[in-house]
Amino acid sequence: MTPLPEPPPHRPNTAFRRLRGQLSPSEFAASVRRAAREIGEQVSCDARYIGRVESGAIRCPNYAYERVFRHMFPGRTLNDLGFASRESVRGHGARGPAGPPAPAFLPVPGPRPGPEPSGHRGGGIVDIFEESELLRRAFMAGGAAAAAVAAAPRVGAPSRRSGRRVGEAEAAAVEEAVRRIRVLDDRHGADPLYAHTAKPLSAAYALLDAGGYSRSVAERLFAGAGELAISVGWLAHDSGRLPDARSHYAEALATARVSGDAALEAHAFCNTAFLARDAGRPREAVRAAQAAQRVAERLASPRLLSLLALREAGGLAGLTDRGGCERALLRARTLFGRGPCDADPEWMSFFGEAELEGLEAQCWSALGEWKRAVEHARRAVSLQNPHFTRNIALFTTELATDLVAGGAPDAAAAAAVRALGLLEQVKSSRIRRMLDDTARILRPYGRDETVADFLARHEATAARPEPAGRPQPTTGPV
Repeated sequence: MTPLPEPPPHRPNTAFRRLRGQLSPSEFAASVRRAAREIGEQVSCDARYIGRVESGAIRCPNYAYERVFRHMFPGRTLNDLGFASRESVRGHGARGPAGPPAPAFLPVPGPRPGPEPSGHRGGGIVDIFEESELLRRAFMAGGAAAAAVAAAPRVGAPSRRSGRRVGEAEAAAVEEAVRRIRVLDDRHGADPLYAHTAKPLSAAYALLDAGGYSRSVAERLFAGAGELAISVGWLAHDSGRLPDARSHYAEALATARVSGDAALEAHAFCNTAFLARDAGRPREAVRAAQAAQRVAERLASPRLLSLLALREAGGLAGLTDRGGCERALLRARTLFGRGPCDADPEWMSFFGEAELEGLEAQCWSALGEWKRAVEHARRAVSLQNPHFTRNIALFTTELATDLVAGGAPDAAAAAAVRALGLLEQVKSSRIRRMLDDTARILRPYGRDETVADFLARHEATAARPEPAGRPQPTTGPV
């Protein structure tokens, strides 16, 4: 086996070192954590991380750190902060003309400012469709990945038809695909994206079938393909294709078991529990959440265990097991209170205090405790980071549902109008169905002016034709 070339030596990041000024690495790390809290982001920054950035070991931060650094230093690009571009770090622009281009699952846009107040890229829904169409096409740009797409229907077909050995660039492309899908989903919801992810997912598994890569590349490919399956499964879940989501999560779970990846296995079980709850299978939700917790005990992440306890609480609420649900909620809050740590998985960047409140609100709602549900749903909306537009829409809709069930139709209608406005930016069939249910429950109160206004807006939105190109669900909810 030909040995992989040695990685280039690290170049110290002198620009970032200048920004630290007279602060010690520990003091500067503390300021990064404070800035993260200001925008509702989750980072586990310490002196060691700052040292790795300044030494050049971290050539480009992940998206969570990027948002924090942009908040701390407004108007500066990643290059201004001394970082390399994502394209060069992920292998997109590191080759000269002699070699084929490295694969790209997703386009990586140029630097953009921090989250816009609306969480929406200017230009409207057409931009979302253009961006998600690029998601489907960009992977075909060249290299071994393009050959893998062509070979994917044939079991065992090699991906070396391009003449390139599967290596670090391909593994990085899979990882970048997962990150970009998550960013687009946070801003725009799942509906415009799901139909464009089949080929990248098939290609990722074709790369795994190709073989001939090093152990370190194999680990990254298994983890990346599994995470990509979970991301695609989530897009199916949120866009109302629950059987498709179940299949993708099962694929991710199988990948985790084959590779012995505990972190991937915990993630797959976590999403399976969430799906089972939404599909009306609360006992399955409890079993999956408990299985995830058993696996996650090895990972030393209290925040992950907190989220998994909330998944269990959701299933127990569906079983009307109030005592069990309350114990799981208490465990989730205790674990959450231990704070973030370096062992927290990257995919958990959404899990902050707002998500904690929102998931607890759902539990109280399932138990018919409307006052407590409203209290937690209000907190979920007010605490949410503006970047997570889809979650703001979700929790606002939850709030409207809880308010009307609790006997406050006018307040429910006001919240529902806000949610309806957010659905101009976010396309999520799951949230849309929730809002449809709220409208149905509110119709008997149609003489109230606020309720009548919402019902008229909802009816007008429902009658509006979908923009061309929006993928339609292939199956209904389970």
